[in-house]
Amino acid sequence: MYTGLLHLHNSLRWLILLLALITLLKYFMGWFSQKSWRKSDNILSIVFTSVMDLQLLTGLVLYFFISPITQAAFQDFGAAMKNADLRFYAVEHFLMMLIAVVLVHIGRSKSKKAGSDRKKFGLSLVFFGIAYLIILAAIPWSRVIM
Repeated sequence: MYTGLLHLHNSLRWLILLLALITLLKYFMGWFSQKSWRKSDNILSIVFTSVMDLQLLTGLVLYFFISPITQAAFQDFGAAMKNADLRFYAVEHFLMMLIAVVLVHIGRSKSKKAGSDRKKFGLSLVFFGIAYLIILAAIPWSRVIM
């Protein structure tokens, strides 16, 4: 079960990176050229947020119940903080990705409430863009080949 969920979590990473890039480019073009916010823009936001939520769910299951890495960290959290790899998964990766998901939800919510189309694109760009940078920083690049 661990291997399957880990592969799902790793695969979703690439889908999120691709979706985020597409979303950011589309929203930048919409904001820059002052296009109107369309149904497709809203759907893209929903899909991106939903995939982020699915990634969060698989990550939480791994983090709290299945991962031998976090289970080892939970055995002696003080010692885990002195080990860079354990600390990364037990604290840094978890918190940064949680912050990214929260930012995506805030961006989605604020863009829905925005009064103008340009503001919808702008708010989405800011929140999704910051989330994207955090995601890039929190990916365990040393384990990408898994």
